[in-house]
Amino acid sequence: MNGLEVSGLSKSFDGATAVHDLHLTAPAGAFVALLGPSGCGKTTTLRLIAGFERPDAGEIRINGRDVRGLPPHRRDIGIVFQSYALFPHKTVFENIAYGLVRRKVAKPQLQTQVRDAIELVRLNGLEQRYPRQLSGGQQQRVALARAIVIRPSLLLFDEPLSNLDAKLRLNMRGELRRLQRHLGITTVLVTHDQEEALSMADQVVVMNRGEVEQTGAPHEIYTTPANLFVAGFIGEASLLPITVVSAADGVVRAQCGSTVLHLAGSQVSAPGTRGTLVLRSEDMRLVDADEPATDAVNVVEGLVRESTYLGAMRQYRVTGVSDADVIFRLPGNRGAILREGQRVRIAWPADAGSFCPEGPST
Repeated sequence: MNGLEVSGLSKSFDGATAVHDLHLTAPAGAFVALLGPSGCGKTTTLRLIAGFERPDAGEIRINGRDVRGLPPHRRDIGIVFQSYALFPHKTVFENIAYGLVRRKVAKPQLQTQVRDAIELVRLNGLEQRYPRQLSGGQQQRVALARAIVIRPSLLLFDEPLSNLDAKLRLNMRGELRRLQRHLGITTVLVTHDQEEALSMADQVVVMNRGEVEQTGAPHEIYTTPANLFVAGFIGEASLLPITVVSAADGVVRAQCGSTVLHLAGSQVSAPGTRGTLVLRSEDMRLVDADEPATDAVNVVEGLVRESTYLGAMRQYRVTGVSDADVIFRLPGNRGAILREGQRVRIAWPADAGSFCPEGPST
C-alpha cells in the first residue's frame, strides 16, 4: 500500500529495549503523531524509520518499498529536526536548496522549486538572510521548506515546535497542519505534547516503554482510553477504582470505597468486575453543597482541596469519592470562584466517562 508500513520493529541498546515489536501504519497523505513520555521509544522509532538507526528486527516500507538497509538520503524522506539543523554559513535560499543541489537538480528547476517552497512557508523577502538573522519561528519555516522542497514521499517531524514560545508554538501548529493538508505528504510527528498530537494528527499512537499502548483518532484516544496508562497520560482525568456489585435493567451498581455509583450497562455488566472509572471535567458538574440537589444519578459530596488559576481556566482538585481526587477544569469566569476547604457536590450521569477493566498496567 502507499504510505508508511512498519511491522514487528524492535531495537535494543546495550541490552536495554528501546522499541519492541512495534506495528504502525500511516496511509498515504495521513498525519500520524507518536505521543508518549520521555524514554518511551518514539524518537528511536522515528530514527529507525529515517535510517539513522538499524533495527534488530522488523520491516519498514515507504510506498510499498522496503527501505531497510538504505541510508537516509535514499529513503525519499524529508526531516525537520528539533534543533532545525540549519547551516549557519548558508543563506535561507541556500539552506532550502541544499537537498536539490545534492540531487543535482538543474538550476532553472531548482530555483523554481525553492521559490515555490519559500512561498508556501511565507518567507518571501528573507531569501538572502542567514539563520542568525532570523527569529525562531522563521528558522523553523526554513527547516520545513528544506524538508518539503525535495517533494518527499514521507515527512518526519522530531519535536519541531519545542524550541518556540507558547504563542508561536500555537500558531505554528496550524501552519504545519495547513501545509501538510495542502501538500498531501504522509507525515509522522514525534511529540510529548498532547495538545500538539490531538490538534494536528489524524491518528495518534500512544507509546510507553517501547510499545504501543493505543492507536486511534484523537477523539477515540481521549474519550475511550484503552487502559489506565492512556487514561492517565492523555488530558486531565479523575481515576476512580470500582468493583461491580450488580447489574439489572441496563444499570450497573458499583462500589467505590464506601460510595455506590451507577454506570450504564453498556460500559460493564459482570458482577465482581474490578476496574477504573475514568471521568473528565466535561463529564461532571461541580456545584456548591447548598444548591438544590441535582437530578444526576451520581451525586457525591466533596471538599475542595486545591484551587489553581490558569488564566482562561481554573482547576479544582476535590476529594470526596473514596478519598480519591477528582479534577475539574472550568472557565475562569464561570460563576463564583470556589474556595479551598469549601464543601461541594460532584454530579454525573450513569453513562459518563469510560471504564478500564483491571489488568496489568504499565
